[in-house]
Amino acid sequence: MSEKLKFAVIGGGSWATAIAKMLCVNLSEIAWYMRNESAIEHLQKYKHNPNYLSSVEFDTNKLKLTSNINEAIEYADYIIFAIPSAFLDAELKNMTVSLSDKIIFSAIKGIVPETSLIVGEHFHIQYDIPYYNIGVITGPCHAEEVALERLSYLTIACGDPDKAKTVAKSLSGNYIKAKISDDIIGTEYAAMLKNIYSIAAGIAHGLGYGDNFQSVLMSNAIREMKKFIRKVHKMKRNINDSAYLGDLLVTGYSVFSRNRMFGNMIGKGYTVKSAMMEMSMVAEGYYATKSAYKLNQGYGAKTPIIDAVYSVLYEGKDAKTVFRKLTESLD
Repeated sequence: MSEKLKFAVIGGGSWATAIAKMLCVNLSEIAWYMRNESAIEHLQKYKHNPNYLSSVEFDTNKLKLTSNINEAIEYADYIIFAIPSAFLDAELKNMTVSLSDKIIFSAIKGIVPETSLIVGEHFHIQYDIPYYNIGVITGPCHAEEVALERLSYLTIACGDPDKAKTVAKSLSGNYIKAKISDDIIGTEYAAMLKNIYSIAAGIAHGLGYGDNFQSVLMSNAIREMKKFIRKVHKMKRNINDSAYLGDLLVTGYSVFSRNRMFGNMIGKGYTVKSAMMEMSMVAEGYYATKSAYKLNQGYGAKTPIIDAVYSVLYEGKDAKTVFRKLTESLD
């Protein structure tokens, strides 16, 4: 790995912590922007993030920690954004330096609410960054299993394969395998959509549906995802690849899935507000549901699962009634 290339991680959550952990295996120094100054102080003193994946211990000599996003951006050639999509626009408004000469990779699995764009499109349209300088980091991979050093897989997508290979090499290790893809838009939409389907899986579980129904739900979800992505960006892709189907399955079934947990609470009768208050982390799928539903008004893909989740979360419809009707449209 060339030490000439400098990396920065933007975000203080679990994914940012996992990515910082992966990068520190291969690089002698990385910049890490965290908005929470007390978390930075704690990390410097105790060598772990106090709020997320606290079992991960860092060599703080490798970390250039800062609460100033401009310092992190100025430092790096490659910038990896790993903050919830709902907060991305606000964070970017704190920038006073240019991104024009930077290579941007997104580990964000959602849509930017202010523009209704996936993150790559947001950077391209709002900041005039060419697509060959934009990439996506997707799974199937949970940050919690990276912390436990369990074998995990990443998909690195970019219009420029050399940049994808550079990031893949930077993140790879004994328990991390990374492959590259040229489907930057498709993989990013898949990463967003699987969170919605994970909420659906959680709602079903909360309502008392069993594994038999969950298998039908997931098999319908991957076909629905294929229809949606084909409408957005038509190209040759195998929807059964790990970046699509694999990421969907791990998010829909894993006990680490925030979106499944959120959906489970809704299925058990929590209101959206009460479920959000009880969770300490953001469920990206909540915001993605509204954006995907609105986008599909123009695309016209058949999306009964997205429609069902939207009606429960945003129209206040009874989850039990909605899912009883949904069972009739699945096969």
